[in-house]
Amino acid sequence: PTSVLFLVCPHICSDTLGDILMLRALHSGSRHILRQWDISFALGPVRHISSAANITHQVTNQSPEFVDNNLFANDAVLHRCLARSGHVDSESAHAALFRAGAVAGSRESVEHARLANLYTPVLHTHDRWGRHVDRVEFHPSYHALMRIGMQAGVHLHPQLARAEHKSMSTRCAQLYLHNQMEQGTSCPLTMTFAAAPVLAQSNCGALGEVYQRGISSLEYDPTDAPADAKRSITLGMAMTEKQGGSDVRANRTVATPISSSVYSLRGHKWFCSAPMSDAFFTLAYISGEEEKSGGELSCFLVPRWLPDGQRNSGFQVKRLKSKLGNRSNASSEIEYHDAWAQLVGEPGRGIRAIMDMVAHTRLDCAVAGAAQMRQALSLAIHHCSYREAFGKRLRDQPLMSNVLADLCVESEAATVLAFRI
Repeated sequence: PTSVLFLVCPHICSDTLGDILMLRALHSGSRHILRQWDISFALGPVRHISSAANITHQVTNQSPEFVDNNLFANDAVLHRCLARSGHVDSESAHAALFRAGAVAGSRESVEHARLANLYTPVLHTHDRWGRHVDRVEFHPSYHALMRIGMQAGVHLHPQLARAEHKSMSTRCAQLYLHNQMEQGTSCPLTMTFAAAPVLAQSNCGALGEVYQRGISSLEYDPTDAPADAKRSITLGMAMTEKQGGSDVRANRTVATPISSSVYSLRGHKWFCSAPMSDAFFTLAYISGEEEKSGGELSCFLVPRWLPDGQRNSGFQVKRLKSKLGNRSNASSEIEYHDAWAQLVGEPGRGIRAIMDMVAHTRLDCAVAGAAQMRQALSLAIHHCSYREAFGKRLRDQPLMSNVLADLCVESEAATVLAFRI
């Protein structure tokens, strides 16, 4: 019987099965077998099904893409926070935020964010001639997002900014919008912003002046070159080591004096984000100067390129981290092999010096966290406004409306708290 044949050979193709059924139907002079199998086809030599019949279903009851929305214009909570701060009352500041909101919510930016996190950074330790370069290659969309952030002044500390960027509230609002667009690029932007107070108090002389000019620019320059040859720069930090993590006093990196303010570093750092930054603040113990430093950590600035235009060959990137999120941003493990470094501040006062930078990054963590909550809420409300279940849109179902209301309260609370700080 045909049914037995199909059970024994379940892989039999539909055309072959149709041939068998057709022969049986023609042989018996009846069509009851065709009705039994619920198969319909026209008798004749052609047995191919039309392309239209191959369509299994139409996609319905799904929300459209969440794109081309002005993330600033549509955020009443952010508007109230800025009004409460009293620092964002100029037309130029509002216009800048309106432009940033349109860019952050655009289809193009959403696509850049997708590509930058899909095609993650790649480390090239050597060039094709065997020279040590430690260069990280990023997808073009990463550079596009960095350019958007720097043009908006996300990296710019208000003390270095022009009129429309002078308010800390305005700058934090720019960060808030940028993080709803993409989060990985916020790491180098935040560290550059947070480095400004430390750099201003440092004793780095001419090198420090070059860096201050570099972080004051609204251009983005990703070239791997000496700082004084670039239109702008970014700064990072590298503090933690394998044996201590956040307990930086357990660090073992040693700084050996070369001159009164220049040192040679030997050691490692377990976590160094954005290793393509132009220089890094780091911590080390000064060798043989326990009396001078009090046995405490000192702060140093380690550039990728030396003041004489040579590469700082002692700064070496060993590998990039494999991370669950924040994938567009390169996070690395580095080693110092007699790396050239400039002392920042007084010997033995490293933690105090770098805490200014840490405090500013933690402010950004609060703003960025609130921004990601806002984006998740926006996506949830957007979806529930289109999706229907059991005769109603999801947002109109009592339990779902309660969930969305709870999320609204939590998101608004996080935003208000971040901007109050």
